[in-house]
Amino acid sequence: MHVAIAGNIGSGKTTLTTLLAKHYGWQPHFEEVDENPYLNEFYDDMMRWSFNLQIYFLHSRFRQIHSFRSQNKNVIQDRTIYEDAIFAKTLMQQGMIDQRDYETYLELFKHMSHFMCRPSLIIYLDLTPERSLERIKMRARNVEAGIPMAYLELLHRGYEEFIADISRSIPVIRVPWEEFHETEEVVKLVQETYLKESFLREVHWRPSKA
Repeated sequence: MHVAIAGNIGSGKTTLTTLLAKHYGWQPHFEEVDENPYLNEFYDDMMRWSFNLQIYFLHSRFRQIHSFRSQNKNVIQDRTIYEDAIFAKTLMQQGMIDQRDYETYLELFKHMSHFMCRPSLIIYLDLTPERSLERIKMRARNVEAGIPMAYLELLHRGYEEFIADISRSIPVIRVPWEEFHETEEVVKLVQETYLKESFLREVHWRPSKA
């Protein structure tokens, strides 16, 4: 079983990944944020470091995917390798990656995709760019202090396109995530909706009574 948590910056992927891994006894895999040698420079000068950052993330997640095969365990992943392409496209749209570099990135991504292990299920944490920005400010990571709303809005649009496309081949559960919810509620939704026939499952949240 390979479950992936997808969502915009600040959506709460890492928190939910940790909680579901603990509940199910799955092996969690997280983004290499602290180890990333380009992240600080990227937020200081996005134009200069965007391409380097995206290549690093692409390689990091590709290496992570191949480690799943050797572990032979049920895993849950904080962000999929497919989402990296959303960030690359967004940066290209903003002029932070030029067309030549973007096309090079896409060619590399396409060739690597032949060797990728697809998730069994994607859980998409759906929230507005405004809420994403609020949570980014709440967690107060220095490197994220200058993230502009326009960047989050473009990412959000990219995620909507991504989910519509990927749900044709991989089961996706879209969970409203404007507010955080208890792990047990998410577990129940996953168990109930994963068995339905439609690939894209729209979850209408009913908060548990106090």
